[in-house]
Amino acid sequence: MTLTDAKLRTLKPNRSPYKVSDGEGLFVLVSPNGSKLWRLAYRFQGKQKSLALGAYPAVSLLGARRAKDAARDQLLAGTDPAAERRSERHKRSIAAGNTFEAVANEWFKANSGRWVESYSSRLKSRLDDDLLPALGGRPIAEIEPLEVLGAIRTIESRGAVEMAKRIMQMASAIFRYGVATARCGRDPTVDLKGALKPSGPAKRRAALPSAELSEFMAKLNTYDGDVTTRLGLNLMVLTFVRTVELRFATWNEFENINAGEPLWRIPAERMKMRRPHLVPLAPQAVDALRELKRYSGKSGVLFPAQTRTGVISENTLLFALYRMGYHSRATIHGFRATASTVLNEHHFNRDWIEQQLAHSDSSVRGIYNSAEWLQDRRKMMCWWADYLDRCKAGRAA
Repeated sequence: MTLTDAKLRTLKPNRSPYKVSDGEGLFVLVSPNGSKLWRLAYRFQGKQKSLALGAYPAVSLLGARRAKDAARDQLLAGTDPAAERRSERHKRSIAAGNTFEAVANEWFKANSGRWVESYSSRLKSRLDDDLLPALGGRPIAEIEPLEVLGAIRTIESRGAVEMAKRIMQMASAIFRYGVATARCGRDPTVDLKGALKPSGPAKRRAALPSAELSEFMAKLNTYDGDVTTRLGLNLMVLTFVRTVELRFATWNEFENINAGEPLWRIPAERMKMRRPHLVPLAPQAVDALRELKRYSGKSGVLFPAQTRTGVISENTLLFALYRMGYHSRATIHGFRATASTVLNEHHFNRDWIEQQLAHSDSSVRGIYNSAEWLQDRRKMMCWWADYLDRCKAGRAA
């Protein structure tokens, strides 16, 4: 006898669970607590089995019969419906734990040790702001090329064409990590080659022309802003290190400040190429450090500030340049190019200059020369500091 909705509504619980059949193995199991559970009894490979199909009325009589028919089709195809359901449940569980966000965060953690803090922070911001909102909740194995392109198009729509390319590269790295760790089968960004907008002309960070150094040094000498900012700019020009290398500098990195051959030993974790960098210090740089120590000597860092990182922000020195009238005319990073230009024009050894700029040379020769050229670089840095003094006095040649 088949069931009806009217019959199902009248079924009352007993002290023990009991079954009411609908035919072809489908029945409802009435529990002592009053729940009415759909079950399908079937045989597979000679064994009696049961498949749960949900609870009435959440699963209607019609819904239960359709589920029964689907299960019987699986049996006719030689598939155990209960095993198939467990397999699907397992796949969904794996997919839930292998979202793009989960794999991306794992990729980031696995690689962050080889990035300097500033670069790592920028990558994390790009990931959180531009990729995860669009793709984060999706199982990484199911993401299609058009989904990735949609996320990238959003970035392009802001006019950030170069940024869109970088974020596409990051997405590709995450997918490749997913392939390597068996969370997805392929990198869908491969299908997007040629789909992004072309880049415009490359923009270089503005570097101060050497002819304007005299005016700049005179303005820096009379800078009326925060004294530690003035000293920071002065040290930046004298050493032409990268901004992050100066901002996070600690007092214990400086050696022989009150003796001969003063040296700044920048640790590998703060360097772009992840190698320690030696900066021989001219007397003018030592004078700036001694003055700065009167203001921040009680702190472990040269430029303490009440920021998330505990040091001045990356914009502090740049905004000081703006205050001096150099908006769009010069950047902090540009002083590295200015120093390189002047030193090359005065025929200093190109290898010394490149080594002082901490440009990459990971060969055995490069590592050896890092120490071998220290005295030569010291002479060069002292000449550079004297040249800046001549600029300040209006006597540069």
